[in-house]
Amino acid sequence: MANCIQKEKPLWLVSLSILLPAAFSCLATSATNVAIPHISGYFGATVDEANWIITSYMIANACLILMTGWLENLMGRKLFLKVFISIFTIGSLICALAPSLNIMVLGRLIQGIGGGPMTPIAQSVLLGAFPKEKRSIAMSLFGIAVMIFAILGPTFGGFIVDNADWQWIYFVNIPIGIISVAMVHANIKELDFRKEIKHIDFAGMIALVVWLLTMQIVLDKDQQYNWFDCNWICALTAVSVISLTFLIVWELEYKNPIVNLRIFKDANFLIGTILSASVNVIVFSSIVLLPQFMQNVIGYTAMLSGMALAPRIISSLIMVVLINYMMKIFDNRKLIAIGFFILGISILMFINLNLEISFLYLTLPNILLGVGIILVFIPVSSLVLGTLPKQELSNGASLHNLCKTVCMAVSASIANTLVSRLTQCHQFHLVKNLSDFSLVFQHKMSGLINSFSGSTAHYTAQIKANSYVYKSLIVQSKLMAYVDVFALIALIGFVVIPLSFYLKVDKN
Repeated sequence: MANCIQKEKPLWLVSLSILLPAAFSCLATSATNVAIPHISGYFGATVDEANWIITSYMIANACLILMTGWLENLMGRKLFLKVFISIFTIGSLICALAPSLNIMVLGRLIQGIGGGPMTPIAQSVLLGAFPKEKRSIAMSLFGIAVMIFAILGPTFGGFIVDNADWQWIYFVNIPIGIISVAMVHANIKELDFRKEIKHIDFAGMIALVVWLLTMQIVLDKDQQYNWFDCNWICALTAVSVISLTFLIVWELEYKNPIVNLRIFKDANFLIGTILSASVNVIVFSSIVLLPQFMQNVIGYTAMLSGMALAPRIISSLIMVVLINYMMKIFDNRKLIAIGFFILGISILMFINLNLEISFLYLTLPNILLGVGIILVFIPVSSLVLGTLPKQELSNGASLHNLCKTVCMAVSASIANTLVSRLTQCHQFHLVKNLSDFSLVFQHKMSGLINSFSGSTAHYTAQIKANSYVYKSLIVQSKLMAYVDVFALIALIGFVVIPLSFYLKVDKN
């Protein structure tokens, strides 16, 4: 892909034009997760029904991510960007004004269609616009827009739902979308080189949509229906696997594929994608689990749980300023390895969680997490597409981001399932201690009954004491389950460290 940006336009203006819509598409994705309980209450729906708000967005988002390079080549970069930013803005407006849950889901579907291409197109535009010696600066800007705004989402969403109507999560995207369309029109140049498309890959498109649709439904409903104990979950899983298999074989054999899978032969692209997917698993699993833990176990509000994640935003911003200089001085592979080590340590610190922790206790691990994110994300983003031909940058960025999105969705589902199952396991083992043959238990129950007897009858006091003990059992079981899952997530950070040294670094 030739340099697509007008030379007379300053790089900062080009960067702002392409990163503004990308940043707010990432913000809308993670901010919505915090608002789901409020949205479900507003529409009088269950949380499971409201989860379709996330599912519809993820399906549309993932489909369009993989189709980004193909659609950009078909439509031309400038028209492509203006059309999809407009679609994202319209989807945001529908979400903000939705009178029912079904319309809300439709709005999120439209928003996902518009927001899906923003991240890969931003990455490919920046890599094409900046000279090779300034690529680290380009990826630092990309990191601010994509990773930091995604991390900011829970804090932003928590602030909105606790201090205003949840609809403002979507209203803020409307002026941003209008401004972005105008800036793209003024500052982004058309592609200099476009492949002629004689045949549209309808088979690939259908296989892609079926695979992502069935996979996301399985991941979304698995825990509710007890995974493979449900026949239709098994059937959808089979359809998903068959669709994915067909997609891979078809795209490798078809002359004009919707996505070129052969770029996985590039070692940097393959390893970089694995490393980036690992970062997403670590970061977004913590974004999902920590607010859940703080709200469901400790009793924090949505705003407080979002604010607890704020230290990682501050440390990430500081590291974005420093990482450009660090990448010039140190071997990028060592920075990536150190980053994964810090990520592992930061998540490992969460295994000391307990019911008495203070708000400040979460500060240090979140600061370290922000440092580790940037130490890994920026160097990997610079290297993963660096060895691809220019004409494959958009395709590579699309495939790279799809892999990260899929891994993120799978890991979030598995993490939630593990928390649920491990809670049951710990409950099974802890309940053995609640026996009349245990002197400690008898002493505790006697104390509780005496405490409650002061204000109620003895029989009622016994019921209240049993309820209190059972509630404590559930809370302790959940706490231990979260600790176990955090330990598994930390292990991922340590396991992938050796892969960092297999990346090829340009020493010139």
